[in-house]
Amino acid sequence: MQCHAHSLTRLCAYFKRDQQRYLYQTRNLCSITTIVSTGKAHMTPQDRAEKCAALMWGKDGASQSLGMQIAAIGPGTATLKMQVRDDMLNGHGICHGGMILTLADSAFAFACNSHNRLSVAQHLQITYLAPANLGETLTAHATEQARQGRNGTYDIAVTGAEGRQIALVRGHSHSLNGQHFNEEQA
Repeated sequence: MQCHAHSLTRLCAYFKRDQQRYLYQTRNLCSITTIVSTGKAHMTPQDRAEKCAALMWGKDGASQSLGMQIAAIGPGTATLKMQVRDDMLNGHGICHGGMILTLADSAFAFACNSHNRLSVAQHLQITYLAPANLGETLTAHATEQARQGRNGTYDIAVTGAEGRQIALVRGHSHSLNGQHFNEEQA
């Protein structure tokens, strides 16, 4: 099926093939959800990422207590924001490096768990490039670079006002046994 942006807005087409019924339903141009004869929807990677994020966010008191917000989520990617508060400043009157790393780590966690495999950080390396100031909104954007077996590599860029680079982080994840939710019952 070839995608044409102007004709995909709410296109639904049914057809039979090999005794299975498929429903192709467009969402956001070429994102397709497939429903097989069992009547259960196969999740798109975007749906999976969003569900994992929602389940994790519900239990993530650390990120919530620091005022973080999920700005975007997708397969292998996540963007979180956090405003620098007075209680996040160090003895130099700038944002404590641990707070910047915590924001990056949280974005990393949402990105590496977006495939519905329980994943944890095994290593993070941070390079601080500029100070973050009181009241400044920081954005951490995590992007999957590689995923092999149980291991993943992610780059996280932390930016401040007007896209100013604050820190660069490289994270390595390790997947454990288990999932955030059973996709057969979703």
